[in-house]
Amino acid sequence: MATAKKAAPAKKAAPAKKAAPAKKAAAPAKKAAPAKKAAPAKKAAPAKKAAAPAKKRTPNAAFMKALTPSPALAAIVGDKPLPRTDVVKKVWEYIKKHNLQDAAQKRVINADAKLKEIFGKPKADMFEMTRLINSHLKD
Repeated sequence: MATAKKAAPAKKAAPAKKAAPAKKAAAPAKKAAPAKKAAPAKKAAPAKKAAAPAKKRTPNAAFMKALTPSPALAAIVGDKPLPRTDVVKKVWEYIKKHNLQDAAQKRVINADAKLKEIFGKPKADMFEMTRLINSHLKD
């Protein structure tokens, strides 16, 4: 049940000073908004035009450049030159396979002997991991 709001009564103008001419009365109060009508039934949407085929996304050439891993990193990802993205994927596969993610904080990776050579410390955050891996990649 919709109810209309009552309009507030208009305020009376203050008495004018003797020297100043009288001001006009304040604007009349706003009228209450009419009750909203039910929305009309929606019409069926017209048939859409055939969507243009999506363009295949081309990766950045800098990410796809094959880089040679250091001997410490080669123990995990192999000694063949790989793009930086594939190196990070293989390191993550190694971390998941050996269950090296911290149980309480998933962002922290507990390094085993091989990863300790790359990280240089027993634990590393997943965001700094890529920076540490990049120092083991050569052109």
